[in-house]
Amino acid sequence: MSTAQEDKAKLPVPKNLLFIEHDVPSSTAASASTTPTDPSVADPLAAVGAGIPPPLPQTNGATSPPVANLAQRVGKLGLKETKLPDVHAEPHEYYGGAESGVAGTTKRRPAEMGGEKISRNRRLSHGTASSNAHKAFDIRGTYMLSNLLQELALARDYGRKRIVLDEARLAENPVDRLSRMIKNSFWNALTRRIDAEGLEVACADPKNRSQHTKARIYIPHGEEEMAEHYRQILNDKPGILALAMDKKVDKDGKVKLEALPFIVPGARFNEKYGWDSSIVEHCIFEIKHYNKVLNGNRSYYLARSQPPFLTDLALQIYNQLDRSQKEENKSWLKRVIQAAIKEYHSYWMSTPSLDPASGLSRYRPVGLGIPPETEATHFTHILQPYAQKLGISVNEYIDGYNNLTIAEPELDEYFLHDRGVRESGHDTSYRLDRKCGDLGTYEFDIASAIDVAFDGEMDLEEEFPLSPWPITVEAFAEGAPRQSSTATIQTSKHWFERAARRKDVMDELCWNDGYGMYFDYDTKAKKQARYESVTALWPLWAGCASETQALKLVRHALPKFEVAGGLVSGTEESRGIISLDRPNRQWDYPYAWPPHQIMAWVGLERYGFVDDAARLAYRWIYMMTLSFVDFNGIVPEKFDAVELSHMVDAEYGNQGTEFKYVPREGFGWMNSAYQIGLQCLSTGMRRAVANCVPPWVFFNLSAPDFSSARKRRAEREAREAEAAASGHGGAPKLEVHHDPPSLEEAVARLKLELGQSQ
Repeated sequence: MSTAQEDKAKLPVPKNLLFIEHDVPSSTAASASTTPTDPSVADPLAAVGAGIPPPLPQTNGATSPPVANLAQRVGKLGLKETKLPDVHAEPHEYYGGAESGVAGTTKRRPAEMGGEKISRNRRLSHGTASSNAHKAFDIRGTYMLSNLLQELALARDYGRKRIVLDEARLAENPVDRLSRMIKNSFWNALTRRIDAEGLEVACADPKNRSQHTKARIYIPHGEEEMAEHYRQILNDKPGILALAMDKKVDKDGKVKLEALPFIVPGARFNEKYGWDSSIVEHCIFEIKHYNKVLNGNRSYYLARSQPPFLTDLALQIYNQLDRSQKEENKSWLKRVIQAAIKEYHSYWMSTPSLDPASGLSRYRPVGLGIPPETEATHFTHILQPYAQKLGISVNEYIDGYNNLTIAEPELDEYFLHDRGVRESGHDTSYRLDRKCGDLGTYEFDIASAIDVAFDGEMDLEEEFPLSPWPITVEAFAEGAPRQSSTATIQTSKHWFERAARRKDVMDELCWNDGYGMYFDYDTKAKKQARYESVTALWPLWAGCASETQALKLVRHALPKFEVAGGLVSGTEESRGIISLDRPNRQWDYPYAWPPHQIMAWVGLERYGFVDDAARLAYRWIYMMTLSFVDFNGIVPEKFDAVELSHMVDAEYGNQGTEFKYVPREGFGWMNSAYQIGLQCLSTGMRRAVANCVPPWVFFNLSAPDFSSARKRRAEREAREAEAAASGHGGAPKLEVHHDPPSLEEAVARLKLELGQSQ
């Protein structure tokens, strides 16, 4: 081992940073404008009339030159001079506003801009408004075409029939455009409130296939004030679980409950999820009533949780709070840590989630039956043999098994692990198939919060039984005595001891020095499971890997998962052969997910591998930007990172790909990954990725072998088709990803709709 490498690994561990910020200024400058409003600036479009092609728009990343006299964009609407909206203003400002296209009104073409009279044939933009059937000039590339389609759809939303459109709006730097849309549009579209105005939207459940489709809201026992609030706004039988509310005083001095907002992932996932959309106040509420942060706030998620990240989320927020409000901030943090300690003892350190023999926590939620949120045919290949034995259909078997008139211990064991897969957040993967309930996971890091914020000691106000310490099989036996939470002061020393013990157990049972990576531990077989998963890098994020382990992970594990678009969930070898009888799973190779990327970037930076983090972030941002540019602004749930494609046909396909004309939501954690990933890039990297420079070109790496990957996929699909034709393995799975319509189709539809509305 070289001295330089040793020094690299021995950098100090930062305290609870979501990411280590580089000195990269935020990109507030607009992209280059080709429609100047200052008469002293030459019009770059003036040469078009002489037959000279216009210059290509510049997309220069974070350092795009500003629009000339951007703050002085003035023109005349009729006889009135007014300030024009910024070239890249949000749609409500650009197409709406007083006298400028409030929904239902018509924005007139400015008679003057910058003191210059605008003739009817002035080529201001790519639009055709007032052009007398003359095109302004050719629109270049699918990116600008798709942006034009999006802008037309947005203008229609604001009741506009004709628009004057800045060319720079269509040629906007794609990185700036996507980042702006995520920040100012997507998050708003994914925000829900369970109140009178938002109840109908929040309760809608695209996964509900039961005969009872009326929305229902479940209020926890003891929340009488909340129950009365919902009685007043519901007239009929109201699945969704109530979340936290706040008390507000209205203008008449009356105290009323107000629903707190929360973020949903998007598409078919229209509820709050544990690690997709954690909102601290709602997590505290769920722990108070259900002893855990729920998988999601639906009744069918009550029995399971998701990977525990509450303390990290809380510390990230705490570090960003106003430092002048010290006592209020500490009071808030105390509430969160108290809730996290309750969840730790009541759920993760209680059987069956805890395996006392190994001392590891695991994903092993209770429950019976078939998870109702899955797509209808997800378990057909599993259930078919059992249904055939009884001579009934699969649907009849499902009904009998769910209402307990059919007993099948083998299926009970199978679905125990299936629920564990879903609690792990990795639903589904052959890594966890039929054995998730026997695999160890990690715990919270509570010690640092008590040590730093509460001087090493903190009391608990809510009473609940604490899990025994030290961990022994005898201490967790049924009927063994437990200490009460209110009778025990929580100390950072005690929690550091727990953390150190957890690390020792992980090193003993999960770390494999020969392979240079972590593996899951099978608590039933009492041995390591050799599935190679990218979660082997999570200890870097958690800070529990030693410097030597970190270096081995980067040397030996990282290359196994790094592909063209970032990090795949697992290796192709571990996934195994895919067929009709063994279909692809979405958390296996070749698919890639945002949380794996984010945790790897943060973990690598934490141990000083900044270059590796930047390279991986560049791959991911490039794949997202390329998809955004080439497919009309698409921001999906996940990617095939090997082929740089959003076209995923595993399980329920891809989400976030079905929208009309213009993307309005993106997808929750994909939005976050883009914004966080940009922080890992230098200015030069950001400029390059904005111009869609491939990572193998920018970093001088070997180009991916796309042809081999496509050939292997084609061979597999041919085998599946042959098996289906011969009557083996059932019917091939239909592709359920939603490709945006072609630009020609979309424009035709938009014209038709506009024509019908006139």
